[in-house]
Amino acid sequence: MRHRISMHAGLRAAPLLLALGAALLAVPARAQEAATVAATATTRAGYSTRDYEWLDAARQRQVPVRLYLPDSASADQPVPLVVFSHGIGGSRAGYSYLGRYWASQGYASLHLQHVGSDRNLWVGNPFALVSRLQGAAQEAEALARVRDLSFALDQVLAGELAPRLDGQRIVAAGHSYGANTTLLAAGAAVQRNGALLDLRDARIKAAIVLSAPPFYGEASPQQILGPVRVPSLHVTATEDIIRIPGYYSGADDRVAVFDATGSARKTLAVFSGGSHSMFTDRPGTGGVQLNPQVKEATRELSLAFLNSVFKGDEVALAAWPTQFAGILARFTRSTP
Repeated sequence: MRHRISMHAGLRAAPLLLALGAALLAVPARAQEAATVAATATTRAGYSTRDYEWLDAARQRQVPVRLYLPDSASADQPVPLVVFSHGIGGSRAGYSYLGRYWASQGYASLHLQHVGSDRNLWVGNPFALVSRLQGAAQEAEALARVRDLSFALDQVLAGELAPRLDGQRIVAAGHSYGANTTLLAAGAAVQRNGALLDLRDARIKAAIVLSAPPFYGEASPQQILGPVRVPSLHVTATEDIIRIPGYYSGADDRVAVFDATGSARKTLAVFSGGSHSMFTDRPGTGGVQLNPQVKEATRELSLAFLNSVFKGDEVALAAWPTQFAGILARFTRSTP
């Protein structure tokens, strides 16, 4: 079954796994995230936040995380878990508008910080910033990010809070570079030197993909993304454009990722206008009025998607496009 509001199509090639979401911010991410940390420290309705400084000894790589844990989570009633991957230049403190909301609605949210492509990229010689960003988008870091995700799941599902988390109901989510991380963990197939890079984490039962850049390598988008079989939600905007020196990815690329993804059960929402960084915690990007509207709509859509996948509740997801029709350019929903 398919529902549509207008049409979008197209695909542009881009460097492998390059996803420079937070790299496009006009101001350093640090100041915005500091404000976010202060807000979450004082705004906790129905949930708590916990920070962990984990070390993957096998890779000698730090994996800092922030966990938003619903107060309702217990050994008798374990809650589903979303594991969230940030865009380049972000941190575990980012995308708090999603983590806080999901936790308030009964979904734990584990926000990763990828140390090779995190907010520390903004520190140092400003003339070398583009070089640092491009270095962080290389394949080695892209693969390390997926391993961060799996390692973080290992840790949280073996720790003291494990009885409160439902290991059978886990969702991967991410924005921009984090959307690529999410798709790889959900089953996207990348081949190198004739061999498949096996990055899929079988614990992932669904994927939420915000502003996903294209994959470009030795295979077509369908070959790379076709193996993603879990239910997937894709969110973007008509002005969701990535621009950096030497690199451009148009908004049509986000739709092409949706089209190529092999999920039999998948949903696409395209907002009118906006920007690529509108889905971060930044309050004004994409339009002072539109930004909070899109954040509200994204929260509601993601919750409706989660409830559809894990509770079989289709009511909110079916009603969502009508509720937010005023800011929506396209809505497509495919079901088996």
